[in-house]
Amino acid sequence: MKKHILLIFCFVLSLYSQAQESTVVSEGTTLGIITDRPTASASPTSVPFKTFQIETGGLYTSQKNRGIKTELLNFNNTLVRYGLLNRFELRLSWAVSENRETQGENYSVVGSGFEPLGVGAKVEIAEEKGLLPDIGLLINMSLPFLASKDYQPETTGVSFRFAFSHTINEKSGISYNLGAEWSDDSPEVVYIYTLSYGYGITDKLSAYGELYGNFPRKDKAIHNWDAGLIYLLNSNLQLDTTIGTGLSGNQDLLLSAGFSYSIPN
Repeated sequence: MKKHILLIFCFVLSLYSQAQESTVVSEGTTLGIITDRPTASASPTSVPFKTFQIETGGLYTSQKNRGIKTELLNFNNTLVRYGLLNRFELRLSWAVSENRETQGENYSVVGSGFEPLGVGAKVEIAEEKGLLPDIGLLINMSLPFLASKDYQPETTGVSFRFAFSHTINEKSGISYNLGAEWSDDSPEVVYIYTLSYGYGITDKLSAYGELYGNFPRKDKAIHNWDAGLIYLLNSNLQLDTTIGTGLSGNQDLLLSAGFSYSIPN
């Protein structure tokens, strides 16, 4: 695990150096709010230099299998992003959750509290040009010692993903992610993917639909879909809502809502 962390960190630094040589973004440039929620697909774009951005919301999922209903209530799923350098951001994430199980009239809470704190970074690698998409790289570590007892693994989780986006026309575009993660006290790698399509209904309202999932090396692959609406109140404040379900029998319902707020320099 430590080797994975070191290799990914060195890779990010080398990519950032190359990105700085290829494109320079002036200080104080405001590009408008571009978020990593509510889609499972992360954007390849970092927040502007010296800008704070808060992305937060709630999430509910449910699944019924062999008479047992399992529910997840994510009361607070928050990501804080800061533009440390041009085209490079630092990321801090946390969540407060509760897992419930219901069988007949029997109801129980099987886990509650803080999930592992996430720390990470994003670097922009290339800008869209012709067939070449926007490209970014995200890395993240989940710190187990800052989690509640019910959600505390024994090892540090590590993940990375490449993020891509293509402009189709003035109103629509696609984005997709490819990556891998090591988590849940398992040395087994899990490959992850996302594919999202977005369409601007008006200047302020847009809709999206996406497929996402993962491929463990040994276990069955998991596939999901979701769709939602995004409303831009102003250039720095965005609202979102999402509904989805699983395609592999892993999830019956997903509901999510939240907002994102950018605090420019």
